Amino acid sequence: MNVQTASLSKKELLKALLLDAGALAFIFLTPSLAHLLSFPVYMLEPMRVMLILSLAHSSKKNSYLLALTLPLFSFLVSGHPEAVKMMVITAELVLNVFLFYLLSERIRNIFWSGMLSILVSKLCCYLAYLAVFSLAFVRAEAAPLFLLVQAATTLVFSTYLFLLFKRRQS
Repeated sequence: MNVQTASLSKKELLKALLLDAGALAFIFLTPSLAHLLSFPVYMLEPMRVMLILSLAHSSKKNSYLLALTLPLFSFLVSGHPEAVKMMVITAELVLNVFLFYLLSERIRNIFWSGMLSILVSKLCCYLAYLAVFSLAFVRAEAAPLFLLVQAATTLVFSTYLFLLFKRRQS
C-alpha cells in the first residue's frame, strides 16, 4: 500500500472502489441499455452521472481518476466515442471536476458550483468540437431534444449535489 492509499480509511477506500467498479460497469452496459430501452442513453450523459456521483460520494482524486478513465474505458470496450471525441470528453470531464472544486471553495454554494461547472465545461466542449470538427457537427450534437435533456440533467445533477452537501452540513 502506498502513502496515498494509506491516508484513506478502509471505508473510504471501499466506497471509492465500489463507485469506480459501478462506474465502469455502467459505462460498459450503456450500449446494451440503449438497445434494451430503445432510447439514446448517451443523452443522459452516463459518464457525467458517474462523475457527479463521485463528486458527491468520493474524493477529489477519485473524481479526477474517473474523469480521466471513463472516456478511455468506453473507447476501449465499445469504440465509442471516437479517439478525438474521447479526448475532448476527457478534457470536459476533467474541467468539470476542476471547476466544481474551485467554485465550491470560492462561492461556497454547491448548487451554483455544480451548475456552473457543468455549463462551463460543456461550453468548452462545444467550442473544442467546433475547433476540431465543424459547425455541422456541433449543430448535430446540439439538437433541440438533446439540449433540453442536457438542461434537465444539469438541473438534476446540481440539485442532487446541493441536497447531498446540505445534508452533510446539517
